[in-house]
Amino acid sequence: MNIRVTVWGENVHEQINKVVAEVYPKTMHGTIAEFLNREAGIAATTVTLQDAEHGLTAEKLAETDVLIWWGHQAHGQVADAVVERVAEAVWGGMGIIFLHSAHFSKPFKRLMGTPCNLSWREAGERERLWVTSRQHPIARGLPDHFELEYEEMYGEPFGVPEPLETVFVSWFAGGEVFRSGLTYRRGAGNVFYFRPGHETYPTYHDANVQKVIGNAVRWAYNPLPRILDATDAPNRPVDKALEPITERGPRLHHDGEAGYR
Repeated sequence: MNIRVTVWGENVHEQINKVVAEVYPKTMHGTIAEFLNREAGIAATTVTLQDAEHGLTAEKLAETDVLIWWGHQAHGQVADAVVERVAEAVWGGMGIIFLHSAHFSKPFKRLMGTPCNLSWREAGERERLWVTSRQHPIARGLPDHFELEYEEMYGEPFGVPEPLETVFVSWFAGGEVFRSGLTYRRGAGNVFYFRPGHETYPTYHDANVQKVIGNAVRWAYNPLPRILDATDAPNRPVDKALEPITERGPRLHHDGEAGYR
């Protein structure tokens, strides 16, 4: 059985920037889906901001084991209802991977609950990524470090919660460092943030970057059935208790009373 991956692309830069279109003639989301589809056990499709409901209908999310998100220029155009739908799918067990400037996307901020801010510089400088957790599945098959000759700098402090694990740390030619591969769990869903991927550089053509993303898909995948009622808070009345109990004391909530469940 294949891991079903949906690659979400903002699909703005590819349409308006000649450099981006030349670097990614198949679009960034199309490039990512293409290399994932070359891997055994993964079946990747793409959706974009411009699709109806941004391509993330309830039906599409139900058929998605791992969602990959790349966004930058149009974070504010993502509908809040879709953001909540994505968050609920993650809480229910869908894996999600946020790439590069998706640190500022609505879904990432919703799941982190923090500003997710950082410092940055666009200067085409060298990035060296160090593996800080050699035995982590996301780092499988990678050297102790690898380099990207051209990248945008992201620098600490990074306004995110303390992660479960830090898999990569980046050093930039200008001297800054950044926690560039972070894992989280939100509800039943696995979350991974991976820093590289500025749109004007050929980052997603790099073999090591592709390996990271493929490994991350397998790590984020939760084979258990999706929890469909992850946000429910059901009442368990006295007569439904597993052990016999006697109701005592005053009650604030009354079964059937308007405004209560």
